[in-house]
Amino acid sequence: MSTTDTRRGGSTLGAGQAIWLVAEREIGSKLRSKAFVISTAILFIGALAIVIWGGFQAANNSGTPVAVTADAQQYVAQAEGLDVTDVADRAAAEALVKDGEVDAAVVGDSSSPLGFAIVAESSAPTSLMLQLAQVPPVELLAPEEGNAALGYIAAIGFGIVFLLAASLFGGTIAQSVVEEKQTRVVELLISAIPVRSLLAGKVIGNTVLAMGQILILAAIAIIGLTVTDQTALLQGLGAPIAWFAIFFLFGFILLASLFAAAASMVSRQEDIGSTTMPLTMLVMAPYFLVIFFNDNPLVLAIMSYVPFSAPVGMPMRIFLGQAQWWEPLLSIVILMATCVAAILIAARIYENSLLRMGGRVKLSEALAG
Repeated sequence: MSTTDTRRGGSTLGAGQAIWLVAEREIGSKLRSKAFVISTAILFIGALAIVIWGGFQAANNSGTPVAVTADAQQYVAQAEGLDVTDVADRAAAEALVKDGEVDAAVVGDSSSPLGFAIVAESSAPTSLMLQLAQVPPVELLAPEEGNAALGYIAAIGFGIVFLLAASLFGGTIAQSVVEEKQTRVVELLISAIPVRSLLAGKVIGNTVLAMGQILILAAIAIIGLTVTDQTALLQGLGAPIAWFAIFFLFGFILLASLFAAAASMVSRQEDIGSTTMPLTMLVMAPYFLVIFFNDNPLVLAIMSYVPFSAPVGMPMRIFLGQAQWWEPLLSIVILMATCVAAILIAARIYENSLLRMGGRVKLSEALAG
């Protein structure tokens, strides 16, 4: 064996072997669970049904009255299902929108990165947004009267996927840790595997499963939009979905480590909530924030840099065209640094609490060792 082999408790397993052994155990136990397989299948079928239904609804939602200025004609040339009214200038387009003769106007805009913008009364028609290859800035003449429907739909999508995946797997990790403590299985495990390798294996195993679900959901979205011929919307969602997967990876590792550490501080299943409740609130917060503030640029900007909400906030800003090219890179660096710090703290808590049976271990004791 190499000098890196672990001999604590008589183990001759290398660190990598020990971690992968635990990860395989976690993955195998989930895949053998009928409840996990059935719930995952229902999730995938439901997601596919929603994507296909939404795509056909968008395809059938034709005849949307739209005013188009002369300098914006090329941006709607390939769009289908629009009842276009040609106007001379922006003022004429806005007049038609205010009078209710058209649902929105597409106008040339030199300040827009795409060269054009949408003008609407209270919210841009979803059918129009779906027909455009890229989502341009939207200017509302009466913003207090409504919300951007497309942004709201995207907010629900990113928010609920993060909420379900993080809470499901976070709770599963916590229950697994406490079950092993309660049944004394953990004493057998650490006789062959170092405590930190046990933690790493649990996190990696559940991360593989969670990322697998995210990637399959992304594939379902691509397939559904392709089947319904919504290639324009697919192009607009491509970058946000890719960034969501990247942010979710590090965000999940961060939360999974903390869930395992929090669960190691108790010895009974009924006590899990006392230590994991703060983490559950951190998982739920991004969902509610993005739902209620999806049209608030300031709140979304703050969310995109806070590590616990960045996996939802930054992809949302990218979808809405609010993020500069460098912002996702800066945000992911902050998230990765926080992730490393959280892993170090979680490993210390886990190592100092795992073999303590009986009452709840205080956080100060877990950190002090």
